[in-house]
Parts: sequence; structure tokens; C-alpha cells
Amino acid sequence: MSDFQERAEALDAADGLAGLRELFTLDDTVYLDGNSLGALPRHVPARMQDVITREWGALRIRSWDESGWWSAPERIGDRIAPLVGAGAGQIVVGDSTSVNVFKAVVAATRLAGEGRDEILVDATTFPTDGYIAGSAARMTGHRVVPVAPSDVPAALGPRTAAVLLNHVDYRTGRLHDLSGLTAAVHDAGALAVWDLCHTAGALPVGLDAHGVDLAVGCTYKYLNGGPGSPAYLYVAERHQAAFDSPLPGWTSHADPFGMTPGYVPADGSVRGRVGTPDILSMLALEAALDVWEGVAVEAVRAKSLALTDFFLECVAAYVPGGRVTPVTPAAHAERGSQVSLRCENADETEAVMRALVERGVVGDLRRPDVLRFGFTPLYVRFADAERAARILAEVLAA
Repeated sequence: MSDFQERAEALDAADGLAGLRELFTLDDTVYLDGNSLGALPRHVPARMQDVITREWGALRIRSWDESGWWSAPERIGDRIAPLVGAGAGQIVVGDSTSVNVFKAVVAATRLAGEGRDEILVDATTFPTDGYIAGSAARMTGHRVVPVAPSDVPAALGPRTAAVLLNHVDYRTGRLHDLSGLTAAVHDAGALAVWDLCHTAGALPVGLDAHGVDLAVGCTYKYLNGGPGSPAYLYVAERHQAAFDSPLPGWTSHADPFGMTPGYVPADGSVRGRVGTPDILSMLALEAALDVWEGVAVEAVRAKSLALTDFFLECVAAYVPGGRVTPVTPAAHAERGSQVSLRCENADETEAVMRALVERGVVGDLRRPDVLRFGFTPLYVRFADAERAARILAEVLAA
């Protein structure tokens, strides 16, 4: 047994979160792609069997009331809230991240008021966010200004209405300064909209503490809600009375069953709803969130940093010099919960990842030359990090 294997064994033995791994359906594979799709919590299939056979099969329409289907978007939102540092009543679950980005960006431009016609967008953003922001700008008469997150303070001005930023760069794993950038946006009189897809469930976010205006996020990554599980929308309480959704669906109406032709928005986070909730995937998410009972996000963050530190150390020791280069920042304050490695030879990136998967190490890649490894602290072990680095070295050496 190597020194790194011995260290991994000792770190796993001392890990206060180690027991949570048993709550998930896992095998001998080293699964480092939870930043794309989280693992299945073991109890979710039984819960869904009950939803399908009893709530849908036996109770049918009665379940909207008797099984709490109608209130699920707000109820589940309140369960997500502590994981992102939000008080109750500010998060509603439903729709996709893309749809919620559209709601948030358009609503932010309306909240910003007259004379502000620019939307600053993270130039390194996940493509969909940029596409949606561009469409929102065309529809509202604004113009999009792409800007690197570090350059946002200098780009802000009296014409800035809203700024759309990713908390973590999906390619590199770089963590951006949510607190400082939000403060700079506010100093310029604009609103801050954050995409939390790569941070919710991996590290403390502090939406309320840092005065974020609006935020969106998915639930199928670190929150383990399942493929295509519904996203969520955060609207700070101070903005809710003026929040003007560009998608005023019937379920966000103050009297949804009144079926009146005129739209009157409901109070609170309900304003973020649109159509009929996607109950099956929503209740799978609700069940998945049970794994967070009694788990502190701060403890998850501490393990995340320890895991990624250890993986980077193993890679440096095992992998032949120059074959891969970390593009994820070494500084803890600038790192999310993934490690991205740039291949020296871009042409071999896909072959390397295929070989890793064939040998039981599942990560993913971003063309042309980035290998991504996501570390989900609820179930990834230090032994997994060591094994992944060791097999990566063997693949590259071959």
C-alpha cells in the first residue's frame, strides 16, 4: 500500500460525513460526475412507488390537496433554502434552470427601473445562460454586455440594469466572489442575479447574508434530485411585492381557480410559479433532500476542500510531469467542488476520459482539452480521490 493509499484510509476513517455514503445507491465505480448528475439516494425508489401507486393510482385528483401536491413548490423551496442561506418563503421550485434564468433576468430589468438598458453577463457563463440573457435583452430593449466576472466592477455604470453571474465556472471550477460582486452591483444601483447550479449543496452560499436579489439553480447535481429534476428560483423578500414575472401563469395567480381573464399576482414566492407543477420529479427531489437532515453545509465545504486538495496532491505525485495542468484555482476561496485538468495534448482528451470510464473512474470533459472531476462530499471518499489520480496516471502513461 502506497503512502497516499494509507493517508486516504486514515482520512476516510476520520471523516465525520463518511456514513452518508450508505444513503446512496453506489457500486465500486469511482463516481466523480456528481457535478453533472448526483447519485440516487437509496430511499427514493420506495417513495416514488408510493407516489405512483397510492397518491396517483388510488387517490388520483384528491392528492392535490390530501397529499400536498399543490403546495409542493413552496414546501420544497423551504427545504432548499437553508442549503443556500435563504430564509423561508423566498424560494419556489419548478421549471428548468433556463426558464428560471429568463424569469429572473427579465424581472431584474423591470425592478431596475427607467434609464438602465444594459445587462452585464458573465462572459464565461454556461451557454444557455448567455442565450437566455440575449433573448431577454431583445425582448426588453436592453443590450447584453459580456464581461469576465473579475471585470464586472469596472464595467458597471449608470446604464446597468442587472448582472447575471455564475457562482462557479462550469469549465474550470473557479469560485467567484458572490459577496464582493453583489456589493459592487448594488453600489452601481443595479441588481445581481446568480446562477448557483455548481454550488448549491457543495458550499455555503449566503443569499440573504450577502443581499443577493435573485438567484436560480438546478437540483440534479449536488442536491441529487434526479435527471431533469425541477430547478428553483430565489426572489429576495424585499423584491417580492414588485417582482413582475415575464411568465405569469395561472398557478402564480392570487386566485388560480377563479379563472378570471385578468392577472393578479399572488403574494410571496408563489409569484415565481408558472404552470402545473411536475409532481413526479418534484416529489423525487423532495425525497432526495432527506439525505441533508442534520448535515451542515459548512462540514460539506470542509470535506470538499480536503478532497480536492488531496486529489490535486495525488495527481501531482502520480501523473507524469506536464501531461495535465490544473486549471482549477489552488486557493480555497477561489475553488468550487470540482477539479479541472487541462490535457497537454487536446487530441487525446476524449480518449483519456473513455479509458478512465472503462477502468471504473467516471468524470466528464469539456472540449477541447479539459477533464472534469466533481467531488460530492456526501458520498465521495478520499480513497476514491487517490484511486482516480492513480488510474489517470496509468492511462496517461499507457
